[in-house]
Amino acid sequence: MSQAHDALLEAYIDVYMSGFKYISDLVSEPTKEFNLSFEQYLIMRDIAAGQQVAMSDIATKRGVTKAAISRQIRVMLENHYIEQERDAADRRRLYLRLTPEGQKVALSINQAIHQRFHGWVALFGEEEAQELLRLMRKVSTKIIRKDNKE
Repeated sequence: MSQAHDALLEAYIDVYMSGFKYISDLVSEPTKEFNLSFEQYLIMRDIAAGQQVAMSDIATKRGVTKAAISRQIRVMLENHYIEQERDAADRRRLYLRLTPEGQKVALSINQAIHQRFHGWVALFGEEEAQELLRLMRKVSTKIIRKDNKE
């Protein structure tokens, strides 16, 4: 490996340690007030957007098991943010829906996330925000997904 690559690696490590490892926390900050993860908020958002959403629908969309989704929704059920409703035609199938409290929580988190995001776009400018998104997609497809397949 060349000295230039060594210096580049050190720069990447420095950026990771000073900022990127905190990105997940930064994005999920609005959800913490409600004892939720960002992924749980996304499930609530899916439920709010769908007519009839079951655990299996969410699991399929996310590419995870129903057991993984079940663990995610347990907290939301305990906090009365969502409830399960049996399908009248197929009593084995349970649909998820937001409770009135869950609707308030989802709206509050959604507003906070939009406000944070618009602040970031204002800080960077539209063009740099688009460029960052392009690079993040590229990292996702060329590095992250590739490593997960190996």
